[in-house]
Amino acid sequence: MHRAGAAALSHLLRVDPPEKPSLDCRCGHSADYKELRPKSILTMVGPVQYERPYYVCSHCHHAPNPADEALGVAFADFSPGVQRMMAVVGCDAAFETGREQLELLAGLQISAKTVERHAERIGAEIQEIEQTEIRRSVQLELPIPFGPPVPLMYVEIDGTGIPVVRRETEGRSSKVEGQPPHTREVKLGCVFTSVGVDSDNSPIRDENSTTYTGAIETAEEFGRRIYREAFQRGWSRAHRKVVLGDGALWIWNLAAEQFPGATLIVDYYHASEHVHDLARLLFAGQDDARQCWTRVAKYWLDQGQIETIVTVLRCLLLHHPALAEKLENEAQYFERNADKMRYPEFRAQGLFIGSGVIEAACKTVIGSRLKQSGMFWTVLGANRIIALRCCRLSGRFEDFWEARAA
Repeated sequence: MHRAGAAALSHLLRVDPPEKPSLDCRCGHSADYKELRPKSILTMVGPVQYERPYYVCSHCHHAPNPADEALGVAFADFSPGVQRMMAVVGCDAAFETGREQLELLAGLQISAKTVERHAERIGAEIQEIEQTEIRRSVQLELPIPFGPPVPLMYVEIDGTGIPVVRRETEGRSSKVEGQPPHTREVKLGCVFTSVGVDSDNSPIRDENSTTYTGAIETAEEFGRRIYREAFQRGWSRAHRKVVLGDGALWIWNLAAEQFPGATLIVDYYHASEHVHDLARLLFAGQDDARQCWTRVAKYWLDQGQIETIVTVLRCLLLHHPALAEKLENEAQYFERNADKMRYPEFRAQGLFIGSGVIEAACKTVIGSRLKQSGMFWTVLGANRIIALRCCRLSGRFEDFWEARAA
């Protein structure tokens, strides 16, 4: 059936000799018709060959091909349908796995390198659209998205490392002292809306409302990226605006710059980890004392009594001089984020206090595709696949493909 379809498609794509002997060339001169020349492409039904007019400009030697351009195969050996298939399988799984899927499910013989090249090319096209919109947002040229008011909108931000080739870490420091770095941080953000709370006053996320954006880039560049994502989602129409993240300074500097007036919340579970880390540090080998201190400190955290935690840590400096630097750093962490840890107030307002959505996104959007065994990425290749995955998992891939075809 595929062979029959390929034969029919070859017949349908055949073009008769043109009535016009020449075309306007991009250099301003004319490209003259020479002959009908065959072109072979791989389509979803298999290899297809068709003939189309061949023109050549005697001035710049450019050979325009209006028939190829109309079919979306100019300078390409694959039909748009096959290009789309390669983008999808390259987005979802390792390139070799994608090659196997194309052969098993569609009977198409395509190399893993070809899948990689085309998936990254589609990702690069998505990147270019994103960068154009980011530049417009910086210049305040984006059209204001009209729509109904949004009761409550969240922005969550986090970072996760992915393995990269050695040249991408040259001149960079490692988190482990004395060890060379092996990863680069992907800054990832998501935007979603909430319908309110359930009968237990627990917040509910709107179904299918989450969109993603991310890249390996500076915090400043990512700030413009996440602002553009929130703006497109209707940030200006939101009655309540919340930014959630862990205690990283770059996140809150970004939030202050890009989202002034938003409610800022430090992820409760991240703050709890600090409490547990302190307990293990202060009471190593003393399980009862460690559990007791953790229980009391968690109570203060639950009640939003952050100043009490800071005071206790500063008092402990006198009794644990060997841990003075670590205790002071922890005291500054809680002191700096005190207003972002008023958890009783946030709960009473029906707000999320945990950044579980972005934590899950780090695993599903980034980890499941870019952190598999044996993978090492270039920054360029990783960013292209990240752009493709964010587009697809945000439910925008079909819109992108329709616009591309048009």
